[in-house]
Amino acid sequence: MQNYRSTIINKDPSIPKGAESEVVTRDNPGETSLERTIIRWNFESSPQGARVFWRVISSIPDQVKNTNENWLGNTPFEETRSFNILGLTYANSRDVQIEIKVRRPGYIDQTKRFNVRQAIDQQEISAFFDLIKADEE
Repeated sequence: MQNYRSTIINKDPSIPKGAESEVVTRDNPGETSLERTIIRWNFESSPQGARVFWRVISSIPDQVKNTNENWLGNTPFEETRSFNILGLTYANSRDVQIEIKVRRPGYIDQTKRFNVRQAIDQQEISAFFDLIKADEE
């Protein structure tokens, strides 16, 4: 199965030549094509002003570790940034997700997940959050 999967990856035209086996590490920061791929991050909410957090959700924690939430900013939020997720490769990027959570006092927290490989291919992670008021009791 491993040979079959690596054969498919090597034939994938969306992977830059020679990048299929690159692994994001702390040893050579910024050296992989994944780290040099710029992704547009764009989040909006109604009402605006919600706090935006992100974290890594991995189904392969022996290769790519899950992370704690990191604060990005408040909505509306737009930024370009690269993926510097330790252990990430083109081969395992389909098994990793980015979770975006928005919070605003008086409203229910909302969460959306994005597949890392799709984000790489689309060069974007974006979402609109229609916030729902929390029941005040």
